Amino acid sequence: MSNKRRAGNISPPPLKRKVLSTTTSATVANFFKPLSQKEPEKTTWRIVDKSLLVANYDNKTIPTYSTPRKIAAFDLDSTLIKTSSGATFAKSESDWMWWDPVVPTKLKELHSEGRVYNVTIFTNQGGIKLDKPGPKLNIFKLKVSAILSALDIPLTLYGATENDKYRKPRSGMWDKMVDDYGTDIHGLNKEESLLVGDAAGRDGDFSASDRYFAFNVGIKFHTPEEYFLGHQPKPVKDVFNPTELATPTVPASAISTKFSKINDPEVVILVGSPGAGKSTFVKRYLAPLGYQRVNQDTLKTREKCLKTAVEFLGVKKSVVVDATNPDIDTRKRWIGLAKKCAIPIRCVYLTAPPHICQHNDAVRAFGGDIVNPENRKILPRLAFTGYASRFKEPTLDEGFLDITKLEFEWEGSETERNIWAKYWS
Repeated sequence: MSNKRRAGNISPPPLKRKVLSTTTSATVANFFKPLSQKEPEKTTWRIVDKSLLVANYDNKTIPTYSTPRKIAAFDLDSTLIKTSSGATFAKSESDWMWWDPVVPTKLKELHSEGRVYNVTIFTNQGGIKLDKPGPKLNIFKLKVSAILSALDIPLTLYGATENDKYRKPRSGMWDKMVDDYGTDIHGLNKEESLLVGDAAGRDGDFSASDRYFAFNVGIKFHTPEEYFLGHQPKPVKDVFNPTELATPTVPASAISTKFSKINDPEVVILVGSPGAGKSTFVKRYLAPLGYQRVNQDTLKTREKCLKTAVEFLGVKKSVVVDATNPDIDTRKRWIGLAKKCAIPIRCVYLTAPPHICQHNDAVRAFGGDIVNPENRKILPRLAFTGYASRFKEPTLDEGFLDITKLEFEWEGSETERNIWAKYWS
């Protein structure tokens, strides 16, 4: 048999598909240079308030401007990029690709349009712990450095790592950007500024935090599909609109119509979820009537609360028990104390939907001294679910003289309204 191959049977080698790399040629060239010849890293990092991670690209110092600026702001994950593996979270620093091929072109166009746009990224990164650096932080920083190098335009990324004032939809990251760029002095063109993000409150979205963030800071909002691909907006179903629920003042007659003292002294026990407005009710309606507040957050133990209540009742002062008091067994302790002291006990049951309670809690935690004079911290989600699992609606059979049931109705000053009417959770 001949070893010669017949020319007609020769097959060409298979074509190699070109892989679109997210790494620039300059980055590769710089990698192989000797250490003494390497170009300085263009991405610099800093940490603000032990929780906000900031990456600044191609500027040793963040520039300030003398004219009003437009802000083109973007979420990161599922907006500018997605994982190349298809996983929900990146498996490595190289596990990313552009959300759509048009993304880098669009961002570079924004930068080139007379340099009037500040391109900024605002991203929630709750899986990263700055106090305990580990693989997730390293992967994130390497990934972001690669993304910014691939874009190769000056921009700043802000990453919120804790459930604090910086986490969207709260405006802390925006406020920090305003401070960094000096736009509080030279002004912002909010009418032409925008935010693009995937958390839009549509069916299937995990939240509406990007849409609410844009609302809070007062700029236009677009989804990635709308902004990059030109799609029409999809319907959005808001859980609630705080601006529609807030009324500007407390009526002068409100105290007498909400609640009145019948006996002197007496015990009033509050029942309601965290964030239902119990402490506000005490401040506005019961304190003016002479009730002494007993609260376990302040006194630390139930035993000390019971002891303090007895002391107040001993000098003929009425007492209000400001706590969630969700179940019969908890309320029984106070009913027993009132019976032992031969004092009538009444119940005020404050109702509010869970999303309102969580909103109230976040407003209190992050809205400043006006709404949080006691400097109370945000509660974990377990505080709300735990209350719901234990709750039994109070009844007269438990031993109450009467039960006043009040549905949530926002009240406050115009200053308080401006705080409450934003989205906080």
